Amino acid sequence: MYESFYGFREKPFHVTADPSFLYPSQEHQEAMAHLTYGIQQRVGFLMITGEVGTGKTTLCKALLDKLPGETKTALVLNPALNPTELLQTIARDFGILRGKTGVASGRGRVSRGKLITLIEQFLLKQAATGKSAVVIIDEAQALSPSALEQVRLLSTVETVKSKLLQIVLIGQPELAEKLDRDRHLRALNDRISVRYNIQPLSAEEEVGAYIRHRLRAARGKRPPTFTPEAISAIARLSGGVPRRINRLCDQVLLAGFIQESLIIDEKLVEKARNEPSINTRVFEENSIENSLQGEWS
Repeated sequence: MYESFYGFREKPFHVTADPSFLYPSQEHQEAMAHLTYGIQQRVGFLMITGEVGTGKTTLCKALLDKLPGETKTALVLNPALNPTELLQTIARDFGILRGKTGVASGRGRVSRGKLITLIEQFLLKQAATGKSAVVIIDEAQALSPSALEQVRLLSTVETVKSKLLQIVLIGQPELAEKLDRDRHLRALNDRISVRYNIQPLSAEEEVGAYIRHRLRAARGKRPPTFTPEAISAIARLSGGVPRRINRLCDQVLLAGFIQESLIIDEKLVEKARNEPSINTRVFEENSIENSLQGEWS
């Protein structure tokens, strides 16, 4: 609605995981450095954690863009899968299987044991040609213990010098707690060589830089200017969590459009804060996140 007023090509504060909008905060740069190092060194397991809305999914999509073109990748966005379904998803992304039913080379439905064999053969062929394979599992805290154990078993395919499959687990902090708490997952926990926990944006200056980055990425012809007081209010109300910043700024720009203002000040932030949609979507998000965390405690 407000895009044409500010001349944006697209909304600057949409909440979808678009890697072209990823703000290179110190936290995200360090997380990306951990990921690229671990994958290059073929350490096997890597884990990135962070609270809801800190940009983990956007980060893992940006990682896919950075990997060499010959790297085979599998991205699991729906972790509510049993072990066989998880293997099917990975095999399809690697190009081993085709179709939703898990059919390989004209055969019927592939069993779990056969899926493991096919993936192992694929990894050995990749290694023989000097190519690598990476599996990225988002929202990994929702994986069942049996699915997590299946992931661990996949990682046992290796040569004497390196792991043939790099597995990146992306999840909320409950993922690390789950691995520490469940003794049946001890073997998996011990295999994780690279770990990093993403924190929210830490200061008003970083929140301001984040907002300006998103505005530039949307390429507005006459982008609005956020006053220091507005940025301070947004930093305080959002807690530095990117998703909350996006939702609040989206509503703020709508308020600015209604008032035909190119200056976003603290009054507009307060006006957006008092909108019912903001109250339900942003400021009550804390209670939603707390309840979700309670399910894993």
